[in-house]
Amino acid sequence: MEQETGQEIMNEMGTVAEPQEVTAKPVAKTKKKTKEEELPLKKSNKRILQGKVFSNKADKTIVVKIVRQVAHPLYKKYYKKTKKIMAHDERNECNIGDTVKVKECRPLSRNKRWELVEIIEKAK
Repeated sequence: MEQETGQEIMNEMGTVAEPQEVTAKPVAKTKKKTKEEELPLKKSNKRILQGKVFSNKADKTIVVKIVRQVAHPLYKKYYKKTKKIMAHDERNECNIGDTVKVKECRPLSRNKRWELVEIIEKAK
């Protein structure tokens, strides 16, 4: 098989189109981003739990009862474990029996390490 030069290949293909001039389009100026816009939103790794309000007697504080099901290690039967946690309720809007979501936060007092996120269902 003979090797053909580039010129011979071009002659076989016929006339070659002339290269066109490329004109640069003006680029629109972009607004500078602030530090908040540059950084991607960081996902919080705080725990969020759901439970029922057990008490709301203290000011801006609720006691939430968290119920979870655990399998017995030997017998594999499920049973309920409950834990009562104190959460911060800034607006005193929760009543006993409300189903709420609470999120982990910095220590607010000796026993309070949770804050109210939302009230899922009001008590009847």
